[in-house]
Amino acid sequence: MCGIVGAVAQRNIVSVLIEGLRRLEYRGYDSCGVAVLAGGEPKRARSVARVADLDEQVCETRLEGVTGIAHTRWATHGAPVTDNAHPIFSRNELAIVHNGIIENYETLREMLRGKGYEFISQTDTEVIAHLIHSLYHGDLFAAVREATGHLHGAYAIAVLHKSQPHTVVGARQGSPLVVGLGEGENFLASDALALAGSTDRFMFLEEGDVCELTLEKVRVFDRDGKPAERDVRQVAAYGGAVELGPYRHFMQKEIFEQPRAISDTIPQSDVFDASLFGEGAAKAFEEIDSLLVLACGTSYYSGLTAKYWLESIAKIPTQVEIASEYRYRDSVPNPKSLVVVISQSGETADTIAALKHAQSLGHTHTLAVCNVATSAMVRMTELSFLTHAGREIGVASTKAFTTQLVALFVLAATLGKLRGHISAKQEADYIRQLRHLPAALNSVLALEPQIIAWSEEFSRKENALFLGRGLHYPIALEGALKLKEISYIHAEAYPAGELKHGPLALVTEAMPVVTVAPNDALLEKLKSNIQEVRARGGQLYVFADADTKILNDEGLHVIRMPEHYGLLSPILHVVPLQLLAYHTACSRGTDVDKPRNLAKSVTVE
Repeated sequence: MCGIVGAVAQRNIVSVLIEGLRRLEYRGYDSCGVAVLAGGEPKRARSVARVADLDEQVCETRLEGVTGIAHTRWATHGAPVTDNAHPIFSRNELAIVHNGIIENYETLREMLRGKGYEFISQTDTEVIAHLIHSLYHGDLFAAVREATGHLHGAYAIAVLHKSQPHTVVGARQGSPLVVGLGEGENFLASDALALAGSTDRFMFLEEGDVCELTLEKVRVFDRDGKPAERDVRQVAAYGGAVELGPYRHFMQKEIFEQPRAISDTIPQSDVFDASLFGEGAAKAFEEIDSLLVLACGTSYYSGLTAKYWLESIAKIPTQVEIASEYRYRDSVPNPKSLVVVISQSGETADTIAALKHAQSLGHTHTLAVCNVATSAMVRMTELSFLTHAGREIGVASTKAFTTQLVALFVLAATLGKLRGHISAKQEADYIRQLRHLPAALNSVLALEPQIIAWSEEFSRKENALFLGRGLHYPIALEGALKLKEISYIHAEAYPAGELKHGPLALVTEAMPVVTVAPNDALLEKLKSNIQEVRARGGQLYVFADADTKILNDEGLHVIRMPEHYGLLSPILHVVPLQLLAYHTACSRGTDVDKPRNLAKSVTVE
């Protein structure tokens, strides 16, 4: 959520800033803006519509400048209205953009009011702007460094001042910020993708860093106020993934990209080896006796699925926790537990904070499952496994989720092999099944026309239940999440065996019940649950494996999956649930890729 772009150059930089915002639209936002130094004064354009509208404003007003900052905002403090849109000014001398939340903004606001500062917005960001302005005595870098010492919370900021026309200062704490290095120009952004085409050389700032960008150099001070050297990495921040191509929405495109993404994520090795998770993994895996999985949202559901694999295949106790809950409760640390953090972006604030908390409790063995090699999470963990989903633009995660499942299955199989719980034949069978997944997924995607027919019925509903058992209960949770995220239909998921313990009271003819029905050991139990729904007049929509003998009947609608896929079945069964949510949302006319109130990259608590 929220995106920052900044630049210091010898050319009109506005088009670079606007294009950077376009590349960050996938993160989610409800207002946007750009400010440049022009004629010795900061000038800006802001919009509560899309970046395209901002671009029109910029062209109409002929806004130009060689030094500037830009922002996409996801509202926290204050509604998404123009006065709250960034950049925020202080006395028409200083401009700032900010990602994050300042927890002590009320105290700072009262202090600054006492100094005569007037507050126009309802944002916590305006506090930072006035605070830096009050500390400015000719050196913006020094003022920002001093100001950060007064801020409690998470932030990434970019600041400019009219008295230093070729300078942008940035700072980060708990929210990502990268520096892009050019020739006679330098850049700042919350994501390297924003600067694709302008540079491929990046410095990734660390927690507490403050940086100063001028035309010819970048200097960085660390949290202790000492000069710091940060590694320069060459990153091909290719922006082609943000092109929609022939698809109606990015979510649809990303659903259909899953066979390729999974193929790219599956290791090329013919064996499961600890080296897949990084140098030192073999030693770490020998020393652990359990796993603690920390994640949020969709990533949390991938962790719940992995728990079944890890305990079934590797016979290793596994605990899965919502990251934002784990860090705020008293837990019993186990230094022999492997802490696994899961995130598409690797910048999820709650998961990073939970990881830090685990490390502070003495957990030394840590592993990140992530889609971004340069992310904070990957840099913070001892080990990592990179998924290869590619850039995911739609807010509702699809290919990131299924590639996470592949990564976690590989982890379970690797630990199972190292602990002596799978044979060479089982290992070969698992690898064969993994490599067949892309073809199997293509067969599932061919079910789209049948799912579209169901979506017409769903689009007229306001509530839905999702049922699953065992391995597929987390898949039911994910299906319900997808439907509520993008169609705004209230949906809940339950283990099917829990029907009699409350949810059955909700079942009427008006309540569709979506059921995931693989041909596994729990099938007969699930059939009994289906009959419980039918007896109450409920309408069942069942995704059933071909050999389950569940047939279409009155009140019972069945779509047959192409094949049963054993332990990897969750990866296949989640795809029709994604398609059902997508086409239901299309039928209801919602903004599929940018659902209301949600953001792609959740970088605040």
